[in-house]
Amino acid sequence: MERIDSIVVGGGMAGLTASSYLANAGKSVALFEKIYYFGGLVNSFKRGEFTFDGGLRSIENSGIIFPMLKQLGIEIEFVKSHVSLVVGTSVLRLSGNESIDQYQDFLIKEFPEDKADVIRIIQEIKKITKYMDVLYGIDNPVFMDLKSNPAYLMKVLLPWLFRFLMTIRKIEKLNEPIYPYLSRFTSNQKLIDNIAQHFFKDTPSSFALSYFSLYNDYNYPMGGTEMLPNKLRDFAEEKGAQLHLKTAIVKLDPEEKYVEDNHGNKYYYKKLIWACDLKTLYKIIDTDQVRDQKIKEIVLKRREEMKDLVGAESVFTSYITVNKPPEYFGNIATEHVFFTPSKVGLSNVKCTAEDKPAIKAYLKDYVQYNTLEISIPALRDLSLAPEGETGIEISLLFDYKLTKKIVEQGWKKEFKHYMEELINEQMIKLYPEIENNIIKQFSSTPLTVERYTSNTDGAIVGWSFANPVIPVVHKFREVAKSINTPIKDVFKAGQWTYSPAGVPIAILTGKMAADKVIKELK
Repeated sequence: MERIDSIVVGGGMAGLTASSYLANAGKSVALFEKIYYFGGLVNSFKRGEFTFDGGLRSIENSGIIFPMLKQLGIEIEFVKSHVSLVVGTSVLRLSGNESIDQYQDFLIKEFPEDKADVIRIIQEIKKITKYMDVLYGIDNPVFMDLKSNPAYLMKVLLPWLFRFLMTIRKIEKLNEPIYPYLSRFTSNQKLIDNIAQHFFKDTPSSFALSYFSLYNDYNYPMGGTEMLPNKLRDFAEEKGAQLHLKTAIVKLDPEEKYVEDNHGNKYYYKKLIWACDLKTLYKIIDTDQVRDQKIKEIVLKRREEMKDLVGAESVFTSYITVNKPPEYFGNIATEHVFFTPSKVGLSNVKCTAEDKPAIKAYLKDYVQYNTLEISIPALRDLSLAPEGETGIEISLLFDYKLTKKIVEQGWKKEFKHYMEELINEQMIKLYPEIENNIIKQFSSTPLTVERYTSNTDGAIVGWSFANPVIPVVHKFREVAKSINTPIKDVFKAGQWTYSPAGVPIAILTGKMAADKVIKELK
C-alpha cells in the first residue's frame, strides 16, 4: 500500500496554492476537486465571443497574491481595476486614499443635513484605512525567504512587526457590526444604508470601513480572473501533482489514514489538507473508526456545533451583452462600480412574504433600493468582448433560503426573468443607452453558486458574521492556528478556515498548511 505524501481536498485557491507548494518541494500530491474545473469562485467562462467572470470580479493583492506568484515564479499580467461609487447620478471615481476626502464631499452633497455626521464617519474611515495600510503595508513574510535575505528581516520586517502588533490590537477592538457602529455617529438610517448595505450582514466595522484600502488594491488578470487558478493548476501539474476533477471525497478514515471517493476508490495519505466546506469534513469522518475517545467526542461535538451554522450571503448575478462599445461605459464610470440607484436604503425593506405576489413586491423594492456591484471585463481587457460590444456582470447580495422557497413554489424561471427586468430598470438609470441595445441576458442564483462550489448556503466568503458563534479562528494574529484540526495529520485551509475570509486568506492558509506538511514530512 503506497501512501501519498499529501492529499489535498478542494481545488479552489487554497487547494491549488497548497498543492503548488507541496509539489514544488518535491512531495507527492493528489488534489481532488468535486466539479469539472479548478478555482472555485475564481473562474471565468465564455458565452459566444464574450468572457465573463463567474465569481470574483477583481483580485486584492493584500501583500499576499503578488508575493506568492513571485515566489513560485509564475507570471501573470495584471492591470489596476479601478472602482467607482455611484449614488443616483453622482459618480465618484476612486484614486487612492486621497479619494476619502472626495467621498466626504460626495456624501455631504447627497446628505447635506447630515454634514457633521458625515465628517465624523469619514474620520473613522481615515483611521481604519491607516490601520489597513500597516496591516498590508509589506509583502507577507510567509512568502519571503528570510534566511537568504537578512537585510529585509532587519530593515523591513522587524520595524513593520512592531507597528503590526500595535495596530492589530486596535483592529480587533473594532469587531462591532457595521450598522450599530455607524449608528454611534448618525441617526440617519439612509446615510448608514448608503455606506454599509453592500456588505455582508453583521460585517465587523473594521472590515467594512477598510474598503478604501481594499478598493485601491483591486487588480485584474489579463484574460479574466480564471488566469490566476489556471496558472497555479498548470504549475502544480508541471511539478508532478496528480490533479483529479469530478471526484468527490465522501469518506475519511483518520485511523487508517485514507479517503474514499464517490467511485469507491481509496487513497492513502501521510498528511491531508482539507481545503473546502468545513461542514463536509466533519460529516464524512468515520467516527466509528476513531479509537481515541477524546478525539471522537471533539469531532462529534464540532459536527453538531456546525450543523445549524450558516454561510455568508450569496449573490444573484445578471449577465448581459450589449451592442455598445466599452468606451461608452468607461465615459460614465470605471470598470468596477458599486451603484446605489436610490438614497432610500434597504433598512425598511423586509421579506416576511410567503406567496408569490408578496415576494415579487419585496423583490421590486429590494432591487430598487439595493447596491448593485457592476463589473465590465472589456474595460480592462478589450479581448474579452467582440469589437464594438460589451459584456456586463451585475450582482447583488441575495438570500439563499428565499431562493429555495421560490424554487419549491415552482417559479424559478419566472423569478430569474423578473429579477433581470428589475435590474435592467436600475441599470438604464446609469447607462441609459443600453435599454434598446441588449443582445442577450442570463443569470445565476445562490443555488447556482451552491451547485458549482458545494459551499454551505451558496456562501461566497465562508461563515456568516450573523452566526451566534464563528466556529473558526477570527483574530488575525492567530491566523497560524487556523489550519489545525483535532485529527492527527489532517489540516485545513481556505475560506471556511478563518473569518473574515476571501481569496488572500485562502491563499495564505493554503501556503501555511503546505509549509506545516512539508516541515512534518522531513
